[in-house]
Amino acid sequence: QVQLVESGGGLVQAGGSLRLSCAASGRLFSTYNMGWFRQAPGKEREFVAAISWSGSSTFYADSVKGRFTISRDGAKNTVYLQMNSLKPEDTAVYYCAAVATNGRTWYFSDRTSYNYWGQGTQVTVSS
Repeated sequence: QVQLVESGGGLVQAGGSLRLSCAASGRLFSTYNMGWFRQAPGKEREFVAAISWSGSSTFYADSVKGRFTISRDGAKNTVYLQMNSLKPEDTAVYYCAAVATNGRTWYFSDRTSYNYWGQGTQVTVSS
């Protein structure tokens, strides 16, 4: 069982930066693949970024590639999402998600591949 708590959201002007954190409980954090998703009002929850259990592989949605960076710190049981050059269209609730490595294929951009979710943190980018 993993519990996820996001933090770091807020209001920022276009062009600014924010760093989101996702703190995970549980001693098996290093065995979980992690992802960030976001959901804007009236829209489906969409993939943003993901990182493998080892940290050796990272993946990004085209809309954030080159602006966002996902990373993880095993010692702190935390995953980060550094967001730079923010745009108004990045406004959404951002969710952290986790799935245990279980030998099955990990579809990193598919939200149904994850079975643990945080409560979300609001990011608002003003123009």
